[in-house]
Amino acid sequence: MKRFILIAIPFLFAVSIVSGSAKFGLQILPILEKKCFKCHGQDKQKSDLRLDSVTGINKGGNSGEPLFVRGNSSKSLIAHLINSDDLEERMPPEGETKLTIEERALISEWIDAGAQMPLPEKVIELSTDHWSFQPVQRPKIPELKGGWANNEIDSFILEKMLSKDLSPSTVSEPRKLIRRIYQVMHGLPPSDDMVRRHLKQIANDDWSEVVNEVLASPHYGERFARHWLDIVRFAETNGFETNRERLTAYYFRDYVIRSFNEDQPYDRFIIEQLAGDESGVDVGTGFLVAGPHDIVKSPDINLTLMQRNDEMADMINTTGTAFLGLTIGCARCHNHKFDPILQKDYYSMQAVFSGVRYGERMMPKKNNEAAKKALVELEEKVHLMSQELDSLKLLSSKIKAEGTVNAIKREAVNAFGNTEIFNEIQTKHVRFTVRRTNSGQPCIDELRVFNAEGQNVALAKNGTRPESSGNLKGYEIHKLAHINDGKDGNPRSWISDTAGTGWVKVTFAKASKINRIEWARDREGKFSDRLAIDYIIEHSLDGQSWHKIASSEDREPYGGVVAAKDAFLVFLSDRDADKARNLILNLQRTRNEISSYRNGSKAWVAKFEKPGKTHRLYRGDPMAKREVVAPDTLEILGSLKMSEDEDEQQRRLKLAQSIASKKNPLTSRVMVNRLWQFVFGVGIVDTPSDLGTNGTGPTHPQLLDWLASEFMQKDWSIKHVLKLILSSDTFRQSSRPRDEALEIDAGSRYLWRFPPRRLEAEAIRDSILAVAGTLDLNMGGPGFYLLDVDRENVVHYHPKEKTGPEEWRWMIYMFKIRQEQDLICGAFDCPDGNQVIPERSRSTTPIQALNLFNSHFMVQQSGKMADKLLKEAGDSVEEQVKTAYQLYYGRSALIEEINDATAFVRDHSLADFCRGMFNSNEFLFTF
Repeated sequence: MKRFILIAIPFLFAVSIVSGSAKFGLQILPILEKKCFKCHGQDKQKSDLRLDSVTGINKGGNSGEPLFVRGNSSKSLIAHLINSDDLEERMPPEGETKLTIEERALISEWIDAGAQMPLPEKVIELSTDHWSFQPVQRPKIPELKGGWANNEIDSFILEKMLSKDLSPSTVSEPRKLIRRIYQVMHGLPPSDDMVRRHLKQIANDDWSEVVNEVLASPHYGERFARHWLDIVRFAETNGFETNRERLTAYYFRDYVIRSFNEDQPYDRFIIEQLAGDESGVDVGTGFLVAGPHDIVKSPDINLTLMQRNDEMADMINTTGTAFLGLTIGCARCHNHKFDPILQKDYYSMQAVFSGVRYGERMMPKKNNEAAKKALVELEEKVHLMSQELDSLKLLSSKIKAEGTVNAIKREAVNAFGNTEIFNEIQTKHVRFTVRRTNSGQPCIDELRVFNAEGQNVALAKNGTRPESSGNLKGYEIHKLAHINDGKDGNPRSWISDTAGTGWVKVTFAKASKINRIEWARDREGKFSDRLAIDYIIEHSLDGQSWHKIASSEDREPYGGVVAAKDAFLVFLSDRDADKARNLILNLQRTRNEISSYRNGSKAWVAKFEKPGKTHRLYRGDPMAKREVVAPDTLEILGSLKMSEDEDEQQRRLKLAQSIASKKNPLTSRVMVNRLWQFVFGVGIVDTPSDLGTNGTGPTHPQLLDWLASEFMQKDWSIKHVLKLILSSDTFRQSSRPRDEALEIDAGSRYLWRFPPRRLEAEAIRDSILAVAGTLDLNMGGPGFYLLDVDRENVVHYHPKEKTGPEEWRWMIYMFKIRQEQDLICGAFDCPDGNQVIPERSRSTTPIQALNLFNSHFMVQQSGKMADKLLKEAGDSVEEQVKTAYQLYYGRSALIEEINDATAFVRDHSLADFCRGMFNSNEFLFTF
């Protein structure tokens, strides 16, 4: 297979002597023949350099650097090598005949005069005869006899099967098929209700409705976002030695989930990730800066330049592998060894990204109609959750007051939020008096007073007037009006003018019935000084006589640290306490989302600056600059015709549009191959990020092109392609092995059965939580930590000894830390985001079994599962076992399974039985 076409024309000594080439033919060529052809001639080409043809001279060697820069010998490689003082670098090498001073001077003079030669200089043509560089053509669908073929996919699969003397397997059992589609598309087993509903649909020959329901679920987006985030090396720390957190990187993760769920056209998805700022989708540019980033800069200019080049290399490599399926990074130091990618191409793409920088920046506010509607819905959601949480707090207070549990003091005050709950009273005035602070003048971030309907009657917009003992002078951000303006955070707070003391009072427009007051020092959690640690809250109906509502007297002493927000949970039942914990978490997430709608928000997305000149670098060395290159795409994909001074945003936009073009032969093939891989475990091309000449060929080339064509014809709809795959007879085949087929195709590459495979690390953990009934299904927002964090200059992470509801979320929402792994995730090949992972490895090691069986998480969830079985099946061990099989495997237990399991539970425990079931192959594998 050709990679480069070289028009090899030997030198002719009897050339016609014409102006411009005479010096070359008479003076330069004899020097090369005498001193250089031995190592760089017809028989031998060291460093891939050939000097006995004009073609070879123009092509240069494997460094990718031209031998000469016309008109400038001082910047020409050949002049440098023949004049070098470095004996290891100088040419010809030690032991060979040296060039004389005169000969070296002649070569330099020839270059300075323009390096004219007798043949045309355009002698290298990049070959595009490799299959993936050919335009996508829609192949004819094979016409085959027989009933096995539900759609076009099956026709291509069956044709290849028959050519290999293979035949399809029977349709999988309905229960297994339902379990398969949920594990593949959601990473979870289906619930009992889902199984029952889908069995009826299958009985009515309505498999398409099952497929539609699975694709319509938000869990589909969460599952497929995990695949995409692997490909784009997403994580939420910087990596390297400091490994600091990126607390707002989750916005990009949520954007990816949303894009999959909304079936955003893939061409738009590409453009938004490379140049979303052009259309107001700035969050998409988190793609560019999702990789590792070294924040420790060296005083050595060489190292600093190398770091910057490494940053851009990460963007180029990821763009090339994710969207084009090409290893463009291999051309950083020289022309690509296998694919038609020049070193110049690499630096043209570097010029595209040369204005991109890492960091946080403010995202634009959301002001469109959809955003306004979403904001109203979020505020209503907060209102309902707050009412529900308040009722639980009130219940806790009543239980405490009745003495049904050991009375303890309320939690100590904290800076980010305190609540005072009391029996309903009719009043018109509320006064908050601070008697002592932890430091400085008292500061209050919004004084909220609620009626029984959950409305904040203290808001200024309701006619409530504030007064105070005195206000800090000279600071507009801390004026009295901020005490009830409805806006949170230190920049909108009130500060007294007296150290340690002060009071603030609100007077309602009319008397109201109230039962709760909320106050804080800084709800954004940035400041904890000026906190009221000794206070009294009073009310008055007439403004003259005052009565105590609440005070710090029944609180634990302030200890200088943030107190637990959930101390009231100790008085509640386990069920109510779990409910309250979830409400607290969801309230915080929803309030954060509201804040981003109202005020905009900071996010870890790409920052942009005016790009400077980009030079091609000799062997990738930032100190060895060569000619200036303009921003562009790969030469084989056609020039974008941009100038060296092209606008920064336009560089990225034009590159994105060229990648997302239907004329690009790679883009659609790469993505449909990935979708096939996500469903079947391996792609039609099993090197999903390398469709170049060094990758493997497609097992079903016509099917790949048909899918690519269909993908583009259907407006780049990912869900459309997935529906075709999931609706096919190919997907619905049994996974059972057949001896005669295994002998021909042991890896099931020709899809004579559905290839079984183990769930990935995240799907294993999610499935355990789902079956145990503890999985938190709330979407979006900041991630949860599976590691404790020591935040110093160099951040350290340690596995958490215990986890609770906060950590029982979908694994897609785990705060992803580079270079560190949770015990289960690390053991089961979960990548840490340090590099692009187009396909996960699937190792089998003893540590996997040990961690999965003995970890605190597994013991904990097995106990939760045992509690669930007791609740659903009662005290009968046999019924517990039967229920377990339905919940774990989605099927009824066999008689021998019931007998064995019942005996095990009686000899050991129900929790131990649950732990064993979580570790079984039937639970951990997709069949």
